[in-house]
Amino acid sequence: MKKFLLVFIITCFVGSLKAQNNAWPEIKKESRPWTRWWWMGNAVDEKNISSLLNNYQKTGFGGVEIAPIYGAIGYESRYIPYLSKDWMKMLNHTVSTAGGLGMGVDLTTGTGWPFGGPQVPAEFAAAKLVVQNYKLAAGKVLPDKLVVKDPKAGATRLQSVTAYSDKGQVLQLIDKVDVEGNLSWRPEAGNWDIYAAFSGRTRQMVKRAAPGGEGFTLNHLSRPALDEYLKRYDIVFANNPPKVRAFYNDSYEVYNADWSDNFFDEFKMRRGYDLRPHIRDLVGKELNTNVARLKSDYRETMSEMLLENFTIPWTNWTHKYNGISKNQAHGSPGNLIDLYAAVDIPECETFGSSYFPIPGLRRDSADVRNVDPDPIMLKFASSAAHVTGKNLVSSETFTWLTEHFKTSLSQTKPELEQVFLSGVNHTFFHGTTYSPEDVPYPGWLFYASVNFVPSNSWWAHLPGLNTYITRVQSVLQAGKSDNELLVYWPIHDVWNNPKGMDMPLKVHDVDVWLHPSPFYKNVKALQDAGYSLDFISDKLLKQSTSAGTNISTSPNASPYKTLIVPKADYMPVETLEKMIDLAKKGATVIIQQMPEDVPGLSNLEANRDKLYQLVSNLVFSDAGNGVKELKTGSGRILLSNDVQKALQYVGLRGERITSTGLKYIRRQVGADKYYYLVNHTANAVDTDLPLNVLASSVVILDPESGKSGIAVSTVSGNSTLVRVQMLPGEALILKATSDISGLQKWNYLDKVAKTVEIKGQWNLHFTDGGPVVPADKKLSQLVSWTELGDSAAIAYSGRAEYTLEFKMPKIKSDEYVLNLGKVHESARVWVNGQDAGVLWSIPYQARIGKYLRKGKNTIKIEVANLMANRMRDMDKKGIEWRKYHEINFVNINYKAFDAAGWKPQPSGLVGPVTITSFKN
Repeated sequence: MKKFLLVFIITCFVGSLKAQNNAWPEIKKESRPWTRWWWMGNAVDEKNISSLLNNYQKTGFGGVEIAPIYGAIGYESRYIPYLSKDWMKMLNHTVSTAGGLGMGVDLTTGTGWPFGGPQVPAEFAAAKLVVQNYKLAAGKVLPDKLVVKDPKAGATRLQSVTAYSDKGQVLQLIDKVDVEGNLSWRPEAGNWDIYAAFSGRTRQMVKRAAPGGEGFTLNHLSRPALDEYLKRYDIVFANNPPKVRAFYNDSYEVYNADWSDNFFDEFKMRRGYDLRPHIRDLVGKELNTNVARLKSDYRETMSEMLLENFTIPWTNWTHKYNGISKNQAHGSPGNLIDLYAAVDIPECETFGSSYFPIPGLRRDSADVRNVDPDPIMLKFASSAAHVTGKNLVSSETFTWLTEHFKTSLSQTKPELEQVFLSGVNHTFFHGTTYSPEDVPYPGWLFYASVNFVPSNSWWAHLPGLNTYITRVQSVLQAGKSDNELLVYWPIHDVWNNPKGMDMPLKVHDVDVWLHPSPFYKNVKALQDAGYSLDFISDKLLKQSTSAGTNISTSPNASPYKTLIVPKADYMPVETLEKMIDLAKKGATVIIQQMPEDVPGLSNLEANRDKLYQLVSNLVFSDAGNGVKELKTGSGRILLSNDVQKALQYVGLRGERITSTGLKYIRRQVGADKYYYLVNHTANAVDTDLPLNVLASSVVILDPESGKSGIAVSTVSGNSTLVRVQMLPGEALILKATSDISGLQKWNYLDKVAKTVEIKGQWNLHFTDGGPVVPADKKLSQLVSWTELGDSAAIAYSGRAEYTLEFKMPKIKSDEYVLNLGKVHESARVWVNGQDAGVLWSIPYQARIGKYLRKGKNTIKIEVANLMANRMRDMDKKGIEWRKYHEINFVNINYKAFDAAGWKPQPSGLVGPVTITSFKN
């Protein structure tokens, strides 16, 4: 009998796993969220590393990303010099401990940011162009020495001396300058402007450097500089190579670095003409078309240098140590798509907070920065991965989401979902600060973080968010991206600007370089119309091929059905030739408007003639409805100012999902297709949702509860209609599949039988928090802790339990849904002693039918509030806790942080708590 029972249990367990595997993909460490782990002063030790990693693993993290930074004041004796033997011992212990927990470790190749440090001599530090202008008349000798006058220019080197006469002559005179800077030249006639160009240094130091990591910022445009920089690591790693998964590079924040010592040579090699005769136009105040062309060539050269002298060789270096590269390209003065594509894991970043019309979602304007994250900006990273066939796209997520200590888990959800919808599938929290056990509350904290730390009052409920992320990412990392459109990014239109010098493409400047462009407007309109798409650069387009009627960008990438070319004023001849060639070999290319010109000054007239000849050879016929068509080879080129009309002409329609207000992203996994759906609207959706796929069955998966079931679906024409119910703030995953073995039908919530408010005398017991744990309370009415008339409760941050016995009325129902009403800020629920889950986000409800009994029931609701009230109390009492080197601790507006003037934040369960019964 015992043997039979054991076999039965094992059989049931295996069957349960099989059913789960039919619904959800395999969970890997990358499926779980990772977090940036700041090592303050590198004041780490093996005991605390082990303890913290165990805590993180239990809370649902899949890995940590080590970032050594400045330290806490008063703990200098614990600091470990960066890359010392003791530091490497701590790193190896971290990797070993994490590995034993099934976690991964990533490591930045530096401290703070950007790359730099003591191994960077002035020769290899970030460089800038310094130009001085002199006047010289006929017969005169220049009295001034050609030396840099600016004492802040750092180490300088004279690189060119260009003389311009009032008659249009241009001469190069550097060979007439002696070692002391004297110009031995006397013009015979005319008035001359002398431009002396020097390679200077920005003198930027590493920001937030850790002890042993201080020094100049690296010249990212110089290969010799990178080689010298990496020697320090080669020496340290030679006998003790780290076994980290990835090396990463933070966002490019190298300021005013617009030059390199070898720039003149690189420019001539790449652009085919000498930049030195044009130095006056490069740095002058004239804003004409020729200057714009010159600066386009200058910026393109800088982009190529950053790619070929830094990003590619650095990635190759990471492979030498059996690692992979992870890079944030945003902020770089280069082609973002190419820079992202050159690494193993492209990483984007969210900064600030978005507005979502989800009812009840808290958003206080005083607690958010005046920055709206743009999902289209995030797609530069995901597009690079998709086009090159890379599986993982990461994001530094939640940077300055709200003011310190005021971020709820519910606020992270829609922001995170917006990241997922942009193609990201490997989330890194920003972030978690290593803090030893003996450091008083709140422990060590980083100044720009949401503070995903064990001292946070909602830490015990964080597994709710982490489990949600894990389930979603398990789907978004499976198979391949399933986007049908390629959209060409006309980078030369961005570069063709006569203003300024280098052009860092920053997240904070999208209103300047991205939003006004036809590219952006087309992408936004196409996504709103339900199309899924990726961006492609000139470089990656050249590597693409036609695969029948599709376009193949990489052997490992999903094929694309159409190439969209938004209005581009400037386009390289080679790019247009490639587009035509793709069409001849079977592809469909839709061009909004033919390019007007070629970019830059290099070989301008010859390139113009080629472009004009190419365009003139394209003879279109009228296809009606504002669309013109050219059939060429086995493919076609369509010309239409309205791109969507051209897509309709070729029979490509967007997913009608977006007409409901829902947003989506798709993945193709073998023969199955997954749809990740979110409802960021103010309205509930209950509809037969049309999917652009023919599916014999559709499975609904709930990433919050983990539940799954077979949906009601029918095939209609070329679509599958699937019934979907989603409240504001909810997310679901649909799996179009033929395999539904082991799955039950999805239980829809149809007819409301009755809604009952759970009333009575609640027992309120404060459990874990501080500064003082308030006394127990009995409540006949649910109110915020701040309204209890108890000063201890007003200052309290932590958790408290609400318990109540109630009697369920006799209702014949198929399901019961618990709704907690207002919750400040997250909750865990037990019904009759059974765990009903963590309710950490809007709409704060759960299906509890299987836990309820007839008659008398018991409910326990554990609620966690924010850290804000305790931090307010500490600052009102003048308790010192902000003691850090460098930037110390600032608020969201980068002013000194002080919570003393805050109003107490509502806390606890406010309700009403209801149970709604449903009949099918």
